[in-house]
Amino acid sequence: MQLPTLRQLEYFAGIVDHGSFRAAAEACFVTQPALSSQIQQLERILGVRLFERDGRRVRLSQAGSRLLPRARLTLESATDLVAEAQAQGEPLAGPLRLGVIPTVAPYLLPGLAPEAHRRYPELRLLLHEGQTHDLVEQLNDHQLDLLLLALDVELEGAEEFFLFDDPFVLAVPKGHALAKRRTVSRADLDGLDLLLLEDGHCLREHAFAACSIDPNQEIDDFRATSMNTLVHMVASGIGATLLPQMAVQNELSEFHGITIVPFEEPQPSRRIGLVWRNSSPRKEEFHLMAELLMRVFQPRAMAN
Repeated sequence: MQLPTLRQLEYFAGIVDHGSFRAAAEACFVTQPALSSQIQQLERILGVRLFERDGRRVRLSQAGSRLLPRARLTLESATDLVAEAQAQGEPLAGPLRLGVIPTVAPYLLPGLAPEAHRRYPELRLLLHEGQTHDLVEQLNDHQLDLLLLALDVELEGAEEFFLFDDPFVLAVPKGHALAKRRTVSRADLDGLDLLLLEDGHCLREHAFAACSIDPNQEIDDFRATSMNTLVHMVASGIGATLLPQMAVQNELSEFHGITIVPFEEPQPSRRIGLVWRNSSPRKEEFHLMAELLMRVFQPRAMAN
């Protein structure tokens, strides 16, 4: 009995994920004829048609819909097999696919990469930046091994490791009445025109929750795509914003035209941590990565 190859199953799932043979071929770094040939061989081996082809549109057949979950499970099992084998060797060796959210990546990764290379020279850290919901989906699909993000998100079948709290601070234009204060309270946010990141950024949701913000305070006709944009807008005098402390400790602290004011205790904050699949065989390695992150970054987070 001839069995499907992992490559054929990868192409099968890739067509579904990317929506077309052409896009799947590009994502898998093969030519479209080569991918189509492998799918035809797979269909002959299985004895069913996996796709219904209607001009440019490609849809799963009834048989394809039933077999896709088994194909994905086979690919996941093969991935876990390789990960289990790697875990038997030197710790933190070989590739490790790390997903990081945009409001953490610029402030933690520059310090992590050289230290990780120094302590674990055989580690090949493959970094991917994306928003929380996309990273969690890729983790569940076995496209990523480990996530570095703000916790307090809904996670099914995943384990989290808390690293440290990242306090929020208030950024106001120089000359603003609150710029003269040593600290501010949540109540001081009442009445402020607030600028926040666009929908989809977890920092936005954490700021709302941690600081008990009234959504009506937000300036409706503006949504920023980055914290650097927020800082520029505050410096121009348009409004105020909330920033994570780790951002202020880097280049944003030197930005002219704004004043950073910390919150009084207890400070509102977001929880930074690592997340991995419960089924991952590399848990011990992930704990080593957590120790490395805390050793590199926790002193800086606690410095203020």
